[in-house]
Amino acid sequence: MFQPNHHQEPQPQPLAVMDVDQSEMSIVQWDGTQNGGFSQAQSMMLNSKKLQDDLQNLGLKIKQHENNLKLLKNQKNKLDDSILDTQVTLSKYHSSAATGTENEERTSQSEEETIKQILQYGPSAASIWCQLRANHTSYASYPTLTKDVIGIVATLGRVDDDNLSRMLSQYLGVETMLAIVCKSYEGVKALETYDREGHINKESGIHGVGASFGTALNGSFSVICLEDLRQESKFLFYRPYCGEFVLDDPQRRLDLLKPKLSTGESPPGFLGFAVNMINVEYMNLFFLTSSGHGLRETLLYNIFSRLQVYKTREDMLLARPCISDGAISLDGGMIRHPGIFSLGSWKEMNIRFPRSSASSAPSKYSETEKQLMEMRWKKEKMEEDMKREQALLDAARHQFQRKKEEFVKFLAESSSYAAQQPHMHPMQQQQQQQQQQPMHPMQQNHFMNR
Repeated sequence: MFQPNHHQEPQPQPLAVMDVDQSEMSIVQWDGTQNGGFSQAQSMMLNSKKLQDDLQNLGLKIKQHENNLKLLKNQKNKLDDSILDTQVTLSKYHSSAATGTENEERTSQSEEETIKQILQYGPSAASIWCQLRANHTSYASYPTLTKDVIGIVATLGRVDDDNLSRMLSQYLGVETMLAIVCKSYEGVKALETYDREGHINKESGIHGVGASFGTALNGSFSVICLEDLRQESKFLFYRPYCGEFVLDDPQRRLDLLKPKLSTGESPPGFLGFAVNMINVEYMNLFFLTSSGHGLRETLLYNIFSRLQVYKTREDMLLARPCISDGAISLDGGMIRHPGIFSLGSWKEMNIRFPRSSASSAPSKYSETEKQLMEMRWKKEKMEEDMKREQALLDAARHQFQRKKEEFVKFLAESSSYAAQQPHMHPMQQQQQQQQQQPMHPMQQNHFMNR
């Protein structure tokens, strides 16, 4: 007889229906099945961040070395200018001392001797003007003529070296050395007048003055009108200098950019620019045109431009690549324009710039030599610093290039890895992509283009 089993096994109960988010189940499933992939993604994120930080730090280091190098170069350029100025000062003394006292007395020319040579040159507008200046009574009789005329080019400046005076005179030529200098066009009109037929009125102007002295003026003569020096041509400036002046210089010398060889050094034997080697007389030093320009930036700048002066012909020829407006040397060399040389022996000109009265050694000469030695020592130390900074900059750039290549390779590998993860949850993919490309495109381009 069948007996019911009171120990029957419990039957399984139906599961309760749970409202589970499918995305959460996907995450649980991805975490459970792709844990290795997630760890690899985290590692890639950290690696990406590290590479970007390294690139940024190297970029900042490169910028710092570039700034340091630029600062050192600017300081060296200023030091080079100071060394050159000091060398020019000492070279002038050595050049003067080399001629000897006896030779100085024989060749040096005073202003009185310059005027004497002008008077002996023959019947010229310059000689008539010198006679007029010497005769106070006659000078006062021509107020219209005399109030605007400054003088003759040869008498408006002095130089420190007789060889320089000789070469500057040869460079300008007799016509320019004897040119009459006027402040404005009023002076030009007062020098010469014409009748109705256009013929010269021999009884007025400089012709009338010459007639009163018994000197008939024949031929032409040159006149320089300072206020009209404003037109620029192909070879000549014909305009006032409008740049800066040498700081604290009583002669108001022009602050011209000194010539540099391809090495960055000043050419050996360079003594200065002719326009700055003329000493303007005190009475003319404060002369100004109506536009506010002085004698150096009008007259001297236009007749000499940026004419360079060298100690020897050999120095001048070696400096040809950095000669822009001609050059002369104290031993007779001359380049009138780049590519135009003046060769042969010179016919001695008696009309020259007078020599400055101060021909002795510069004050505190020994101290100046000591300062020159100190500046050269500073330059050597600065060049060592520049070499060291350049080496650091090159090393940083090399490291940056290697790190950039590593970063580019990483981006390619991570993109390939992401493409091979079809079961990765979208949220994880988005997070990984954001970590792989956290830089702004402009910022990334900045690093890639360095």
